[in-house]
Amino acid sequence: MRDWLLGRPVADQDYVVVGSTPEQMERLGYRPVGRDFPVFLHPQTHEEYALARTERKTARGYKGFDIQASPEVTLEQDLARRDLTINAIARDDAGNIIDPHHGVADLKAGILRHVSDAFVEDPVRVLRVARFTARFGFTIAPETRELMREMVRNGEVDHLVPERIWQELSRGLMEDRPSRMLVALRDCGALERVLPEVGALFGVPQPAQQHPEVDTGLHILLVVDYAAAQNYPLTVRFAALTHDLG
Repeated sequence: MRDWLLGRPVADQDYVVVGSTPEQMERLGYRPVGRDFPVFLHPQTHEEYALARTERKTARGYKGFDIQASPEVTLEQDLARRDLTINAIARDDAGNIIDPHHGVADLKAGILRHVSDAFVEDPVRVLRVARFTARFGFTIAPETRELMREMVRNGEVDHLVPERIWQELSRGLMEDRPSRMLVALRDCGALERVLPEVGALFGVPQPAQQHPEVDTGLHILLVVDYAAAQNYPLTVRFAALTHDLG
């Protein structure tokens, strides 16, 4: 819904199924693919259909959740577990927009705002918000930025696994302005946790034989954006990000 409302190309569509069970889905020919929660592929289109679900935090990290999917879970309850208001918008079969958290207004205003305080339970959300700043150029709501800082202070971000960090960072590097992602991560303190070598370069002058008046961290921001403007592949963009290390 988010990209459709923004007039951006929609790469895929996600469907939420209310009032059904895994057994009913399989009887209809849907193929289960979800390991952590019930997600199914449509027998013809192969699009993803997920059962409406709720979740409860049980341990640290992004996998520390107890997922509950049952016919009693409503669409509104499912949307309430989303990370950002702009990702908590749905459309029913009749074309009606369902927007209990005012995500459409935040889309129009260009704001990234968390749905609820449950945002702090998943450290991946810090990376996702930073990546969305690179994609959309939106502003992070002050209260959401403070929650991101709290997740860094309380050590929740330290439970991210390298594979998940790379998944989000690599996607952010492929946006038009990857520097926005790095700025957002640095602003909340997460850059020093997920990319400490890069974070340490801010405030460090360039070598004397180059441009000692230039901050090395700010130089990296310019270089990664230049690589993006040239439409370079991920390998080159990552090289741009790390070229001043050492």
